[in-house]
Amino acid sequence: MSRFVEILVPARFGRGFRWLLASSWTTNLGDGIAMAAGPLLVASITTDAFLVSLAALLRWAPPLLFGLYAGALSDRFDRRRIIIVANLVRIVALAALVTMLVTGGESVTAVLVALGLLATAEVFADNTTGTLLPMMVHRDDLAVANARLQTGFITLNQLVGPAVGAALFAAGSAWPFVTEAVLLCAGVGLVSRLALPAHGRDREQRSSLRREVAQGLRWTLAHPAVRTLALTILIFNVTYGAAWSILVLYATERLDLGATGYGLLSTVTAIGGLAGTALYGWITRRVSLGNVMRVGLVIETLTHLALALTSSPWLAAAILFVFGAHAFVWGTTSTTIRQRAVPTEFQGRVGSVYMSCLFGGLVIGSVIGGLLASRVGVTAPFWFAFAGSAVFVVALWRNLTLIAHEDERPLVLQPIA
Repeated sequence: MSRFVEILVPARFGRGFRWLLASSWTTNLGDGIAMAAGPLLVASITTDAFLVSLAALLRWAPPLLFGLYAGALSDRFDRRRIIIVANLVRIVALAALVTMLVTGGESVTAVLVALGLLATAEVFADNTTGTLLPMMVHRDDLAVANARLQTGFITLNQLVGPAVGAALFAAGSAWPFVTEAVLLCAGVGLVSRLALPAHGRDREQRSSLRREVAQGLRWTLAHPAVRTLALTILIFNVTYGAAWSILVLYATERLDLGATGYGLLSTVTAIGGLAGTALYGWITRRVSLGNVMRVGLVIETLTHLALALTSSPWLAAAILFVFGAHAFVWGTTSTTIRQRAVPTEFQGRVGSVYMSCLFGGLVIGSVIGGLLASRVGVTAPFWFAFAGSAVFVVALWRNLTLIAHEDERPLVLQPIA
């Protein structure tokens, strides 16, 4: 057992990393449970399609509305305290929601407000949590440490959590939210054990939040590698969002699968992510990070083409398995490069720029995908995703191998006057 623990969380990472990993895995399980239970709860109260769609919108909108400010706050104040406060807000919101469900006083409006509050507080917790790892682990170990964190996200948030959430909801509508509250309490207790180095800024060093947000944007735009990564995430989430926004229609109309088959496609993708987890250390020991990114973007581009061409559910499942492995490897690599390149005092703000690019791309892509599918057909979004990705890969091909080396010279801008 001790050997397994050493492989999973090497002693050189420090005790603090073990607390962080345990907290991350615990809260990811809770978030995965809520991912399934939230929409199920809304759908059980109303059959209005618009109101049901709001439950999904309330998960997408907060990162776009509050992400940049969450990043500025995490660079200004004590990061551990921000995470604890944000999760306590989520626990209070869950307690109110559970009370409504137990007493029979729930309404669709109250449920949507509670879900929106949970998603908003999660933005502040998640953005700030993303700044902790570079403060605790040596830069040479960031790739492996990020892989360990992502293992919990894939396994607990995407695979186990939604299934548990649906099962708990079937047992009683309040149970998923009770469980999430308990897991969040455990996560708060674990993260409270962290001992972080000094960070944040004294009151006299602070400017307005708007100026500090602008500083983060300026830093991102001025750093070639980080700017390229942000642009890549934006563009590839537009193409990904276009295709994946209508994946359920693709599965039912193109592959002739039912609801269960569609769910299995998502499961296969997550299992591919686990395969990427197992192979990540082997890959990064043999392939440079720049080439990992090159190969990954080629895989994603060809994924869209292959799905546009095939009508076989078995072939589509194999394609999505490979895509899941790529998504894990590429995401972990890009996060590692960014964390290495960005100074501690800018981690929150630059991370929030990434979050805005990620969700902004998904929102734009989902609109494009919906329009193309409704007017041309369910394969049209995949053709659009293939063409857009291919053009972008060609345009960035030379720069991608340089990205991994730019982190050797982090750029620090002077404060805005």
